[in-house]
Amino acid sequence: MTVKDGKRWNHNIHYHPHILRAVPDGAQRALDIGCGEGMLSRALRQAVPHVTGIDLDATSIDHARGYPDDVDYILGDFLTHPFEPASFDVIASVATLHHVDAATGLARMRDLLRPGGVLAIVGLARSSMPNDLPRDLAGVVVGALHRAAKGQWQHPSPMVWPPPVTYPQMRALATEILPGSRYRRHLLLRYSIMWRKPQD
Repeated sequence: MTVKDGKRWNHNIHYHPHILRAVPDGAQRALDIGCGEGMLSRALRQAVPHVTGIDLDATSIDHARGYPDDVDYILGDFLTHPFEPASFDVIASVATLHHVDAATGLARMRDLLRPGGVLAIVGLARSSMPNDLPRDLAGVVVGALHRAAKGQWQHPSPMVWPPPVTYPQMRALATEILPGSRYRRHLLLRYSIMWRKPQD
């Protein structure tokens, strides 16, 4: 990451290392879905020779293109952009699935991934009250401690709140659409899904 990127923190950036650790050895092509202004794309580029970032927000893409990196940024919709099927070794997505129909988004990511490739997702889902209240309160406290120590960077991309899908619904969708995927719920009000596409 650049020095500027390295000073940034928020709930999404906190989980970028989970994405980066999932990059498979020898990966040649990566896709960052909902790349925003490109922070994760730039980090992926340090490990993968060819990185594409795609986002619907023109302001964010303009910011991303202002960095002197070697990433191909596309202003567009990953659901409809004419990517070749099974053309990426790793697909990353952070805080994007709740902007689209989750089942459609997961299926599209699955289809763009080559056999043996890795899909790494960090997302937001809707809490169910009162059952989730203790976990959410703990997340708020820990998040406040992080902000006190690191500050809070506010990304320029549009936000959607509340997420339309609950945590159990997202887990069920991942199980159905990405058989064998690993779903994990994280303390800072996020979940992750990691999946390696089976070889043909």
